[in-house]
Amino acid sequence: MNVIGTVGLPGSGKGEAANVAEAADIPVVVMGDVIRAECRRRGLDPAEHHGRIARALREEEGDDAIAARTLPLIREAAAESDRDAVLVDGLRSTVELERFREAFGDDFTLVAIRAPFELRADRLDARGRDDSDSDLEALRERDAREIELGLGDTLERADVEVDNTGTLDEFRSRVREVLEVDGDAGGESTATTNTGGESA
Repeated sequence: MNVIGTVGLPGSGKGEAANVAEAADIPVVVMGDVIRAECRRRGLDPAEHHGRIARALREEEGDDAIAARTLPLIREAAAESDRDAVLVDGLRSTVELERFREAFGDDFTLVAIRAPFELRADRLDARGRDDSDSDLEALRERDAREIELGLGDTLERADVEVDNTGTLDEFRSRVREVLEVDGDAGGESTATTNTGGESA
């Protein structure tokens, strides 16, 4: 079983990468669903308490709590699928990364999805999921929170990088290439292997 994790700042394209996987019948496990489920278990609205419960889980069960709770979901998704791959959406910290690498070894690949701030802001504004999506200052603060959690270091330790500054079709093609599913055959390779090595 190949487990492909994605990491990226808000609006970088993680959700669209998950859509590409689902279209190829590759199961997708969203790490945020673990937090939403815990919010509901505690009788809280996930939209209001997501961040607080994520912090609480890490305080109560360790920094790798969300990854640990995600592991059985990955194995369950793999067991129920005919495909030999599972995509895990939403790694944030190097602790989570290490938990997955410990669990899956060489079968785990981390994919960093990158896009500049202005482009991500435009995409979030167009998506309009909530009012904060059009607030540039709120996005900067959200970026800072994600980086403080370790997302920046996790991005740097990715095995593969996908640049998401082109068209949607180009991005989907790049993701299909990384997922090793049928795409635009004969096109130039657009996913680049990160040869910088892992940081300690």
